[in-house]
Amino acid sequence: MEQFLEGDLSAYAVPLYLAAILVEAVWVKRQGLDWYRGADTMASLSMGVLAIIVEILPRLAALYVMVWLHGISPLSDVVQFQWWAWLLLFLLDDFTYYWFHRCNHEVRLFWAGHVNHHSSQYLNFATALRQGVGERIHKFAFWLWLPLLGFDPAMIITVISISLFYQFWIHTRAVGKLHPWFEFIFNTPSHHRVHHASNVRYLDRNHGGVLIIWDRLFGTFSAERDDEPVVYGLTTNLNSDNPLWVAVHEYVSIWRDLRRAGNWRDRWRYLLLAPGWSHDGQDKRANVLRKNLAMQGDAAGPQTGG
Repeated sequence: MEQFLEGDLSAYAVPLYLAAILVEAVWVKRQGLDWYRGADTMASLSMGVLAIIVEILPRLAALYVMVWLHGISPLSDVVQFQWWAWLLLFLLDDFTYYWFHRCNHEVRLFWAGHVNHHSSQYLNFATALRQGVGERIHKFAFWLWLPLLGFDPAMIITVISISLFYQFWIHTRAVGKLHPWFEFIFNTPSHHRVHHASNVRYLDRNHGGVLIIWDRLFGTFSAERDDEPVVYGLTTNLNSDNPLWVAVHEYVSIWRDLRRAGNWRDRWRYLLLAPGWSHDGQDKRANVLRKNLAMQGDAAGPQTGG
């Protein structure tokens, strides 16, 4: 367990994160920009603390399962701490993160645990700490296949931590587009601004962690366009800075929809289909809204979901 926990570098990065938030906030204020709001920032920091607390038990459970799976893996004596093993694990971890993140957007039950990360109408370094709370419960299940391939649990947690460290720095509006080759391979502030957008064109796009190549390969990539500025937040914003409500509001919404549904088939659809599906109303799933936008044509200009 000690080796597993030592592999998590996140705790060491917290002071750096807080310093970066302070520096960015001061710079934003001096520039006269409205990229920060005090109550929103405090809500983001509170969500980060709450996510850490909720993650404790799932993380410990994942530890024991990973150690057990690693112990029965026939590849555990082959895959050690070689340079190629680290490189391969980096790619497999990023691939895993892509599907974990994409599922959080395309399965409503998972979205309920991730939505609070998108609930801010601002994008800044503080938003990076507005972590999904409910997603902490199921997160590590996506990584359980890696110890079966022979990767040591401490290696897995180390690479997960490195990925999270990288992703902190892409939550900013202060950095424009980088060199084309970097934008093609890596997730960047420009790509991640798209991910936090409520514009129909940008909804549920750019799920990658460190690399953006998975989005390009699996059809979920969208470039940031100069003719359509990003509108941050949700298609229907909360307008609340209460951390507890931010954390649970979508679970409450799901419960209300389950009670409205007339049969179990629709109840399962509310849980497993993408957010926006309704048995008795307009279908507001991202792909449906995008299809409607394409049919209307781009002449109408920038639009956001309802």
